[in-house]
Amino acid sequence: MPKSALADDDRDLARAGYLPQFRRRLGSFAAFAAGFSYLSILTGIVQNFHLGYREAGPAFFWTWPAVFAGQFCMALCFADLARRYPLCGGVYSWAGRAGSPALGWLIGWVYLASLIVTLAAVALAWQITLPVLWSGFQQLETPASNAAALGIVLIALSTFINVLGTRWLARLMTVGVVIELFAAVALIVLLAERAIRGPAVVLEVRAGAATDGFGAIGPFLAAAVMAAYVMYGFDAAGTLAEETVDPRQRAPRAILQALLAAAVLGALLLIASLASAPDLADPRLADSAGGLPYLIVQVLGEPAGKAFVGAAALAAFICTLAVQATTARILFAMARDRAVPFATQLARIHPERRTPHIAAVAVGIAAAALLLFNMNFEHLMTAIVCVSIVWSNLAYLLTAGGMLANRLRGRVAGSDTYLGRWGLPVNVAAVAWGVALIVNIGWPRARLYGSEWYERYGALLDTGVLLIAGAVVYRLMRRGGAQ
Repeated sequence: MPKSALADDDRDLARAGYLPQFRRRLGSFAAFAAGFSYLSILTGIVQNFHLGYREAGPAFFWTWPAVFAGQFCMALCFADLARRYPLCGGVYSWAGRAGSPALGWLIGWVYLASLIVTLAAVALAWQITLPVLWSGFQQLETPASNAAALGIVLIALSTFINVLGTRWLARLMTVGVVIELFAAVALIVLLAERAIRGPAVVLEVRAGAATDGFGAIGPFLAAAVMAAYVMYGFDAAGTLAEETVDPRQRAPRAILQALLAAAVLGALLLIASLASAPDLADPRLADSAGGLPYLIVQVLGEPAGKAFVGAAALAAFICTLAVQATTARILFAMARDRAVPFATQLARIHPERRTPHIAAVAVGIAAAALLLFNMNFEHLMTAIVCVSIVWSNLAYLLTAGGMLANRLRGRVAGSDTYLGRWGLPVNVAAVAWGVALIVNIGWPRARLYGSEWYERYGALLDTGVLLIAGAVVYRLMRRGGAQ
């Protein structure tokens, strides 16, 4: 890459008032890998297949294209922002410049919290895969406590790699994505070859006992958790903009390519899995101790099946790396703007490795502490997954809402945006979708959150606490500044 191109990339930083601190090592595929490894169908689908199947049976497949349609509208909006503001920090940096600094701070606060919860949620995926490979990975008596223990180990490994440097991080994510893509395609082909029924299986409904007052559509609304959990985080490519060469061109493409690739491969994997399942009435398909790993081993046999489950475990590791890298850079971006406590320390970049090492360690400690504190909670996995979805999409909604407000006020010319004249309708659709998704996933379902009232309303209560805490921290930052 010519030095003049790198200078042009850094000129955007100078206009924003920042000095270049990262090394630009990410090309087009590495930027795509950052987004795809975050979405990681072999992590999200494997981790939560049982949940969707439990609620709606094979027909839960239709939640996949429905969620993709809404999230693609959001991704188009983010591609627009990534081209206009190629800065570290993703939605925090975008919203603060497209809207107001106060809105940017609120979005950064919500998204930072959501990513810490997401990091904990992704780390729980090892509980679904590793005990299938070897029973020795099930050391603790209850699944929740063992999941937390395995998750803490995974977070520790991820923290080490994130501190090690962008070069190693990029290499591992690139290799990991290549392996995941190969494994996903191979798994789809092998399952399809062993299909015992046609694609019409996705029309078969086996609804769970609870409809939550929504009648026939209730099971599908609950089953949407699986698809919603996989299809966020596509903005990771934009979050790494200051480490990407030519981010104005590459980051928007990577955001859209990552979501499209995950959507297509995920849909094919779901169809192939359902078509090849030996017995659709098998209760283990709807059990967290069974689910998709159980189905894969059943269909492909022990050696081959476990090889693909191992690939899913590797995908969870790579996904954890991507989530932590994104979270650390958002924390760094906020610290650089002195928008969080201990900003001086958190805004430091390692002089040799050029990574936000202190921010990465802080993020790892926070996620591990969350797992440790909740390790005896029976609904740990589904509750953390649901809260991570609600908070992340709340940050998305606030970002898209700020964009829409600017469009309606005439502050964004259609000819100057990535979307052109489609900007307004896509933006309206993204905002409407964001509201619907948050309400649906945050709905107080005992089957997802727990039977006690404070568990069922956990997403709402936790969000209230998060926003109140954010208001307090924001006032303290405004009054005294970060230390």
